[in-house]
Amino acid sequence: MATVYLGLGSNTENRQYHIMQAVARLAERAGSISALSSLYVTAPWGFVSDHPFLNAAVALQTALSPHELLLLTQQIEKELGRTRKSDGEYHDRSIDIDILLYDSLVVNSPDLVIPHPLMHRRAFVLEPLSEIAPELQHPVLHVTVRKLREELENAAPAN
Repeated sequence: MATVYLGLGSNTENRQYHIMQAVARLAERAGSISALSSLYVTAPWGFVSDHPFLNAAVALQTALSPHELLLLTQQIEKELGRTRKSDGEYHDRSIDIDILLYDSLVVNSPDLVIPHPLMHRRAFVLEPLSEIAPELQHPVLHVTVRKLREELENAAPAN
């Protein structure tokens, strides 16, 4: 069994419902949920929207391969009303499920990159992930999730 960390986000109506449904469907079809973070309200990242996001992180124990898990997460997104993935631009979405880390595996294929290539730059990923796995080490950057979060906080401009 592999330990996988997923990031979840929703910024359309019924945000909490979409996240909890995604978690339930992952538990039903992919394996067992070993940790679920709190829900975090965050501003949209990479695009302008009047709709704030609800974000969470999940630790999942799974026998699925990375690509099998990717196909399953895409299927769950469609079932929960996601109509399109990013096409170079970000959009409002009912649910987004990103594979952040898969054990210490590094995958770099046209359809899947693990670790998630932008996770270390996204507070909405690092905040919930650091809640459930602060000492987890990034397999490429070789620092903990806690350290990545601290570095991102320290790099943020003062308001």
